[in-house]
Amino acid sequence: MELAQIVSDVANVLKDFDSEKPIHKNFSPGIGPFGEPQLVREISDRLNKLGYQSRTRRTPDLEINGEWAIEFKIVRPFGDNGDVAENWSVNMLHPYPGNTSLIGDAIKLEGLDGFSRKAVIVIGYEHAEAKISLDPLFYSFELIVTKVIGLNIGLRIEERRGNLVHPEHQVLRCIGWEILK
Repeated sequence: MELAQIVSDVANVLKDFDSEKPIHKNFSPGIGPFGEPQLVREISDRLNKLGYQSRTRRTPDLEINGEWAIEFKIVRPFGDNGDVAENWSVNMLHPYPGNTSLIGDAIKLEGLDGFSRKAVIVIGYEHAEAKISLDPLFYSFELIVTKVIGLNIGLRIEERRGNLVHPEHQVLRCIGWEILK
């Protein structure tokens, strides 16, 4: 199974979940306000219904078919109230081993044994016309990981799904990078 298929299926199951108008805590309906553990658990359950053999773990966040180790991060520039969230980009860019950022996760995955394939996936949210584009964040991640940290990653794989129900999280961007040997 290739990462492109996984990213596509993750985007599809999240879009399907969003269409059910789920409510997390006291936030507006939709998947946007859900935290990483809740979303990864939902992704795993729904991928299993598609024939995957996945399970959530502490490290990695998701194991697929005993082959893939995948770490997830969520990036959302806006909160439920429509205000710009504080420190929303730090989930990706702290370039230190042991940090909980996506870069820290990529470093952790590189040294993780027991899996033939490893990847990081970002679940990002934008407005239909991006008020804050996520593109600079993704380019920065790629530059820091490859040029500063020196990890070898595959090309960016992206799937977009629009018309999400939450007013501040209208477009889902599901982006994955394979951690190469």
